[in-house]
Amino acid sequence: MHCQFCQKGKKLVDFKETASLTRILSAGGKIKSRTKTGLCAQHQRNATKAVKRARYMGLLPYTKE
Repeated sequence: MHCQFCQKGKKLVDFKETASLTRILSAGGKIKSRTKTGLCAQHQRNATKAVKRARYMGLLPYTKE
C-alpha cells in the first residue's frame, strides 16, 4: 500500500481538510498507526499534527460518541 498523500503529490497535510483526516481516525476517535493507514513516516507525523490542530480548533471531535 502506498501513501495517499505521496500519490497526490502533497508535501504537507492541511488541518482544514477534515475529510482526509477522518480516514486516519479510528471509530473511537484515536489516530490509527502507520501500518493501518499506509502513510509514509513523514506524512504520518504531519497527519498527526494536523489532527491535533484540527481538534484544538474544533474542526474534529476528540472522541466519537
